[in-house]
Amino acid sequence: MEKRRIVLLGATGYTGQRVLRELLARGEKPTLVGRSRTRMQTLADRFQAELPVAEVDVTSTADLTRLVEPSDVVVSTIGPFMWLGMPAVTAAARAGAHYFDSTGEGTFARRVLLELDAVAAGRGATLVPAFGYDYVPGNLAGALALTRAGERARHVETGYFITRAGHGDELRYRSTLRDAYTLTTGGTRQTLVAAAAEDGFAYRRPRPWAGARVVDERAAKRVRTFHYGGMKRTTMTVPGTEHLGLPEVFPQLESVEVGLGWLGRWTRPVQIAATLQAPMLRSAKVRAALARWSERLPGSQREPDPDGRSLVIAVARDSHGRPLATTALTGPDPYEMTGSLLAWGAAHAAQPDAVLKPGAHGPVAAFGLDTLRLGAAEAGVHEVDGAAGPPSMMTERA
Repeated sequence: MEKRRIVLLGATGYTGQRVLRELLARGEKPTLVGRSRTRMQTLADRFQAELPVAEVDVTSTADLTRLVEPSDVVVSTIGPFMWLGMPAVTAAARAGAHYFDSTGEGTFARRVLLELDAVAAGRGATLVPAFGYDYVPGNLAGALALTRAGERARHVETGYFITRAGHGDELRYRSTLRDAYTLTTGGTRQTLVAAAAEDGFAYRRPRPWAGARVVDERAAKRVRTFHYGGMKRTTMTVPGTEHLGLPEVFPQLESVEVGLGWLGRWTRPVQIAATLQAPMLRSAKVRAALARWSERLPGSQREPDPDGRSLVIAVARDSHGRPLATTALTGPDPYEMTGSLLAWGAAHAAQPDAVLKPGAHGPVAAFGLDTLRLGAAEAGVHEVDGAAGPPSMMTERA
């Protein structure tokens, strides 16, 4: 059986170039797919690589379906994904090709799982949206904490944070609103602003007597406070693939929470502002205006500072909310991590003897916990212990 072809969409973008660099470092020769043959060829020349190039309308499901073959591994970095992402993943599912992407949009990942799981499973394809900083480390940390907690675990909470190298112990670094600007790209900030207008979701019991399931819930509805390594870190809730993937592997779960902690002490004010503006965001006109404004944010061409680092914390709790196990992972900046994870996932899936679970899944179900942990380590994601005291975590409800 031959090795699968890797097809990379969006290679000329910031994240796409990160993925391409990592693939080439692994000795892979991906096929570059995009609208401009000239730009893709120029990129390949800059990397001093002879690569196949396919000029295709990446927003056309029909065009991509003609390109993608059952033996392919498709990697997409073309966002915002709710606007531009469905053609690529739909083409992969219909063809029976494996698929990974760099989305941080939980609503897009939910749509993929709801609409394409059966199609992909029937054709032997594995679809894993959000296979980067969003949301592989949270799924991995959550799964490790739940595994250590055992059968008593009923709740899991994960928090995503950014830190900086060269400022002492990174577990004690306090991120600021400035970090959220200087350590991210314009595309990321555009996605975050646009996501404020989208409907989110959570995993919980909709009523005390009902079973847990994915329920509609706006982003930033609650604030969570994490205590770890002698530090207090605040997050606001966001829709992630942990809500979708962890209950599949740990069916005893009654709730899954995912929090974004990039804003430091500004988290609570931003969450309050989001709550007050929520009624306005139900207006289609306001949503459209917000989407247009997100495309004009300042610093859109500015690259992130090079000293960024990532920290992800997860805790498993029992039915009474008592902590049973905590896991913390550190790694490179979100973009380097995303590039490395996508390159590892694609290269692994391309191997003739690779075993992945068919259908649309979270990363733990798709690869298995042990394989995912090894792959994350290759991408520089490692488990750490709290350096300034025993790891613990508490929840503050808004």
